[in-house]
Amino acid sequence: MNKLNILGIIPARGGSKGLPGKNIKSLNGKPLIAYTIEAANHSEYINKLVLSTDDLEIAQVCSNQGVEIPFMRPAELATDTALAIDTYIYTFNRLKNEFDYQADIIVILQPTSPLRTTEDIDNAIKIFLDKQADSVISVCELEHPIERARIIDENGKIGNYNKGEVVVKNRADYRKVFSPNGTVSVVSPKLILEKKFYSKNTYSYIMPRERSIDIDNQFDFDIAEFLVRMKSEKFTTN
Repeated sequence: MNKLNILGIIPARGGSKGLPGKNIKSLNGKPLIAYTIEAANHSEYINKLVLSTDDLEIAQVCSNQGVEIPFMRPAELATDTALAIDTYIYTFNRLKNEFDYQADIIVILQPTSPLRTTEDIDNAIKIFLDKQADSVISVCELEHPIERARIIDENGKIGNYNKGEVVVKNRADYRKVFSPNGTVSVVSPKLILEKKFYSKNTYSYIMPRERSIDIDNQFDFDIAEFLVRMKSEKFTTN
């Protein structure tokens, strides 16, 4: 089989409201985005890694980090209302049309997931290849079953999230449920061009919660920094 073109895309727009400048904010001594770049650069499968950004400061910080920046993202794809999938389509098409690069597989790696490892990336890609999947989405188990979720009306009254009577069970009796964690998405270009991440041929890559953190605000950042420091100290003492 011919070598596949496996494209890694790191999307990093500049306009974060929850935590301004988060993508290049120093996390335990290095820019947050550097953790994703390093993990991707050690991948056994990814053979082209591209940064998609509209922000010149992010581009400058990443210019010597081992990621390609063949072009800047247009402003219309960097607004609060812009769809992320349109950015991936734009990147795929521009690489194909202007640089004669045809990606066979697209791997999307958010820079806000610094605890993700190279093994997580490669394991997800391996599932994609082994299953001949349309996509593989990283997930983590929810702490509480969805059956225990409740809604609160305008008067503060609690109601059932799901319709019907809620049957009280012991925790162990609930079915496990999972949520996408945004850490690794391995997708076929065909599915991306259809503006989809899921099909009937989509598989999961299950990750532990401690590596599934997605930084959106200062609280998330503080937790991530604590976990990174703990990991670093454990590695140093071993």
